Amino acid sequence: MSERQTVRLLLAAMALAAPGLLVLGGLMLSGYLAPAPGFIAGAVLLVLGAIVAWRHLTGLTALHRRIESLAAHDEDLKIDAPTLPELSLALGRLVRHWQDRQRRLAEASEAANRILEALPEPLIVVDREHQVVRTNHAAEEAFQTRLVGRELATGLRHPQLLNAVDSALNEGQSLAAEITMPGPMNRNYSALVEPLGKQGALIVLHDLTPVRMGERMRADFVANVSHELRTPLSSLLGFVETLRGPARDDKDAQDKFLTIMHEQAERMSRLIEDLLSLSRIEMDEHTRPRGQVDLRHVLGNVKDMLSIKSAARHMRVELDIPDWVRPIPGDADQLTQIFQNLIDNALKYGRENTAVEVSVTRPSERELTVTVTDHGEGIAPQHLPRLTERFYRVDAARSRQLGGTGLGLAIVKHIVNRHRGHLTVDSRLGEGSRFSVTLPA
Repeated sequence: MSERQTVRLLLAAMALAAPGLLVLGGLMLSGYLAPAPGFIAGAVLLVLGAIVAWRHLTGLTALHRRIESLAAHDEDLKIDAPTLPELSLALGRLVRHWQDRQRRLAEASEAANRILEALPEPLIVVDREHQVVRTNHAAEEAFQTRLVGRELATGLRHPQLLNAVDSALNEGQSLAAEITMPGPMNRNYSALVEPLGKQGALIVLHDLTPVRMGERMRADFVANVSHELRTPLSSLLGFVETLRGPARDDKDAQDKFLTIMHEQAERMSRLIEDLLSLSRIEMDEHTRPRGQVDLRHVLGNVKDMLSIKSAARHMRVELDIPDWVRPIPGDADQLTQIFQNLIDNALKYGRENTAVEVSVTRPSERELTVTVTDHGEGIAPQHLPRLTERFYRVDAARSRQLGGTGLGLAIVKHIVNRHRGHLTVDSRLGEGSRFSVTLPA
């Protein structure tokens, strides 16, 4: 026991024994009580007062320790206050209520954090000094950097967004703005800035890049289709006018022009067929195929279908299909279209007297990869990211000369997407190209 506690105990004992000591003193002064018994009785009163005071002081000290432990979030300290049972029970109930409330708050906080992290939209919380205090996983992924602890302007350098945050913090108004973030590929966002009072402001970013890209692609698609159809139509109209006029009686000119008109009509027919095929594929792209496809059978059929073309170019199609290959989920007609397009391209752009190699490998237990390799001129690196765009051609003149519509690889990409696979292209100038289609097995 400390000196301070000893003094408190003595003072408390004297206070408790004071009434009895006064009575004893009065009795001794009036002669009703002898001094010796009086002193003994006073000592007994002091001892009893000290015992009672000690029990109460001990209980109060235990309560003090428990309250301090609660402030320090220590839930293991037990109460031992024998002289204060009601107060101890009440404090115990308070502790249990406090612990239950703390648990509910922790669970609610954890649920809120999980919801925040699961949201697909980037969220950023800034304080009134423009410091980023909270983000979610989508924001870190979108900007590929850690924003927490940094000033907002160092991570998102966009004047319109910063002005909207200033207005939200100073005027308490919700503001929206469309911003473009520069980078390897510019991204468009719709930004909503919501004030949070003294805590700062919340920034919610909605990625508009796919929407804007879709708008541009639709506009480009209409322009490209118009351009692709205008050329053969103009040719046909011109030849018809010539045949009806100056070449009306010219047999040689008629044969020549009719041959060209037939080629242009076939080109238009191929273009329309590819457009219709692409439209049908896009309509079903969100539904997974339910059939089973034998790749060995599909690739063998494609090889047979293209045998005349390969023989005309003095090329050969070599299949390397291991014995372990089993049927995979898919649409047989669409997979045939994939490999027909890829092998046909390899025969078109590969060098004569070379082979087109088709191999099947297994990158994992759940996947199969079919690779089509040609030995042609190859494709420059800057063209590779755009190969699957509609009407994109590395060499437009050569593609048209060979009968290409510019939609073959776009069709391949959408069919692969429907089958939940992915297409990769590897090419080196002067060596050839390798197109790999990986599908779930």
